[in-house]
Amino acid sequence: MGIRMRWDALTVRRARAAVLVAAAIGMVTRMMIAVNTPGPADVRYFQGFAKALTVYGPIRIYEQPLPGLPLYNHPPLAGWLLLGLHELSGAGIPFATLMRVPASLADFLCALLVFEAVRRRGSIRTAAVCGAGVALSPLLTATSGYHGNTDSVAIALVLAAAFLLADRKSPLAAGVAAALGISVKFVPVVAVPALFVVALRGGRSTLTRFTCGFAGVIALLWGPVLATVPEQLKENVLEYGGGGHRLWGLVRFADQLGLPDSFVVFLRGDGHFLPVLICVAAGVWLAWLRPARLTAAVSVTLGLLLLLSTASALQYLTWAAAAMFVLGPWEGVACNAVLGLLASLAYHGRSAVRWSEPLLYLGEFGWLVLAVSLATGVRSLLGARPDTDGGTGPATGAGTDAVTGTATDAATTTATDAATTTATDAATTTATDAAKGAATATGSGTATVTPPRTAEPAPAADRTGPAATAAPADADVPTTPAGPAPAPDRPGPADRAEPSVN
Repeated sequence: MGIRMRWDALTVRRARAAVLVAAAIGMVTRMMIAVNTPGPADVRYFQGFAKALTVYGPIRIYEQPLPGLPLYNHPPLAGWLLLGLHELSGAGIPFATLMRVPASLADFLCALLVFEAVRRRGSIRTAAVCGAGVALSPLLTATSGYHGNTDSVAIALVLAAAFLLADRKSPLAAGVAAALGISVKFVPVVAVPALFVVALRGGRSTLTRFTCGFAGVIALLWGPVLATVPEQLKENVLEYGGGGHRLWGLVRFADQLGLPDSFVVFLRGDGHFLPVLICVAAGVWLAWLRPARLTAAVSVTLGLLLLLSTASALQYLTWAAAAMFVLGPWEGVACNAVLGLLASLAYHGRSAVRWSEPLLYLGEFGWLVLAVSLATGVRSLLGARPDTDGGTGPATGAGTDAVTGTATDAATTTATDAATTTATDAATTTATDAAKGAATATGSGTATVTPPRTAEPAPAADRTGPAATAAPADADVPTTPAGPAPAPDRPGPADRAEPSVN
């Protein structure tokens, strides 16, 4: 058993090392793209935001018009991040290169995170495939290495929050990670209710620590902005509806079906909250049913948000990239292959927001692949054994638990059987000797009184063979009948040779 446990630990270490190598290769590939390409227009916009932040600061910037730049719709932490990158660019490193570093680093860490999350519910081989899939994803390579937006950072943080809460039992750190995620980009807020559901199911202490971590970061980062420019923050960030192009999903199919423009305007206006509510409800429902599989529930929420999104932009495809690998290797490979091809071709085309007709059809196919992947992922999640610990048990690997449980059960069974066999043999020997003594006294007509003989109990360690047929522990033990004891030289059953432990 000890050899098996050591082998399992060695296998996990090798698989983790393989994922680490894949993550390093993916990181180097992304950085080579970042160094050798200027990136899309978003990189230049972020550089303009960074310069404006040095003038107005990360709080007052929300009320500034910023001529020549699009709407500044980023949460407070993104402003501090851009300020830091601007300072580093003063050391001679191009800002365009630096802008791709946070997303690439987030993919590196997310690959390791997906490996650790998947191996707790599936095989080590599956976990290694999923972790390496995130590291080498063509979709993430394109969006993080070339586009350089902050979506990958936000998604990695909210997945980390789910993992910390359900698998690592660290609610305080989980609350901090969740708050940091929505402070970089507001999109993962759809997963926050599911996190609170699992924290609530974990008990008062878990909920309190998670809430403290979450509320503390929100107060620190969002508090000054809410106190200074609340209306501008609400208009720029909280009510932002995404890009206005009709390239993806519901709005694309509405155009294909010839639906009136008023319907599309509704979807992109007041109606865009309906898909958001559906995503939140799905995440809460799955988190309540499978609290220990919170990472998968959050992944479904993120994938569903992309599926039902009324906004269109290539970087939005990032929302489901790592999430699909959490649901399964086939789901992850299918989505990342198709959507990765779409992103790569779109970035090499005339414009990242003006897709050719073949790219639009490829996007429709990618949407269908995502829908099927979500359906199979949810089916697997609901078909899994319901969790009995409510997601609050100790954070141990499934393989170690199985080995430890088997060893403990075997040891307990052996000890119990040995003790039961010893007691039963002793009682049987006493009864048999007494019966033989009575028969001897009756045949001779004379009762010879000799001291009663007590059977010598066999050592418990030597009773591992026939112990499986021993009488139950609560069976009635026969008492010794009255009568003379047998002659000492007549061997009873207890004097016969016992089988070997082997």
